[in-house]
Amino acid sequence: MSLLASRLHPQPSHDVTVLAQMGRQVFGDGFALWLLQILTAGILVLAANTAYADFPRLSSIVARDGYLPRQLANRGDRLVFSNGILVLAVLSSALIIAFGGITTALIPLYAVGVFTSFTLSQSGMVRHHLRERQPGWRRNAFISGLGATSTFVVLLIVAVTKFTVGAWLPLVVIPSIVLFFKGIKRHYATVAAGLRVPPGYRPRRMNHTVVVLVGSVHRGVLEALAYARSLAPNHLVAMTVVSDEEEQERIEKQWAEREIDIPLEIVHSPYRELTRPVMRFIDELDARHENDVLTVVIPEFVVRSWWAHALHNQSALFLKGRLLFRKGTVVTSVPYHIET
Repeated sequence: MSLLASRLHPQPSHDVTVLAQMGRQVFGDGFALWLLQILTAGILVLAANTAYADFPRLSSIVARDGYLPRQLANRGDRLVFSNGILVLAVLSSALIIAFGGITTALIPLYAVGVFTSFTLSQSGMVRHHLRERQPGWRRNAFISGLGATSTFVVLLIVAVTKFTVGAWLPLVVIPSIVLFFKGIKRHYATVAAGLRVPPGYRPRRMNHTVVVLVGSVHRGVLEALAYARSLAPNHLVAMTVVSDEEEQERIEKQWAEREIDIPLEIVHSPYRELTRPVMRFIDELDARHENDVLTVVIPEFVVRSWWAHALHNQSALFLKGRLLFRKGTVVTSVPYHIET
C-alpha cells in the first residue's frame, strides 16, 4: 500500500477513497476493482461491529473500577451492555452530524485516537516485561519499545500535519476524558466514605414528626391521613396553602364537617405559590422539635391512562423533587387510584 501510494500519488477525497483510486489504476474498472471495494466495505463493517462489541465491554470494566458511571456495568435484558451500546451510538452519531459525514475530516480524529492507544498499550507491555522479567523479556521489551516508538512518531506526524483540520480535537478531548474519569472515581470514593459504618456506630434516637399536605378534603386526603396516623408518630399535623380568606373558610368548613381531629396548619400565599411556602413551613416545623425525622406525606390520585394524567398539574412531583435534597426528610406518596 505504501509503495503503491508513493508511485501512484492518489489525492485524498471524500468522493473517492484513496484505496479506490489506487485500485482503479492497478485493476482498471473490472471485476477486481469491485471485489476490492466489497472486501473493503466488509472490513469496515467488521471494524464497526468490533467497536459495538468491545466498547460496551471495556466501558463495563472501567465502570466496575469506578471510573465511569455504574450504569455502564449493567447488562440489559438481552445480556449485553445496552447502556454502553447506546452511549457509543449517540457519540458516533454526534460526530457524523458535526462533521457532515465527510470521512476525510474524521480520519485525523481516528488516526490520533488509534496511534495514541497503540503507543500506550505497547508502552504498557514494555513496563510489563521490565517488571515480570519472564523468559525472553529483553527481546519482547525491545520489540514492544520499538513499536511504541514507531507509533508515537506517527502520532506526532499526524498531530502536527493535521492539527488544523481536526487532529486538535482528540488532543483536547482525551486529556479531558482522563480528568472526567478521575472526577467520577473521586465522587464514588467520597460516597463510599460517607456510607462507611465506623466501629461502634449506633443510630441516634429519633422523634418522628409527620406532616400531611392537604389541598382539599377528598377521599385521597382521608386515606393519606389514615396512613399517617398508622405510623404512630410523636407529632402529627396537616398543612394546607391558601391564597385568600374564602379558600381558608372552605377548607376549615370541610375539616369541621369531617370531624378530623388532626391539627390543620394554614399557610397563606397570596400569589398562589406552593413550593416555597411548603418548604418554609417544613423548616419551621422541624425547628420545633429536636432529634426528629420529618416525614412529608403527599396524597396523590392516580388516573388510569397516561394522557389523562397529563391533564392534571404536577405540583406533587415538583415538591418531591425539592424535598429530596432536604436533609432529615422522608417523602412518602400515598396514591389513590381512581377506577372510573
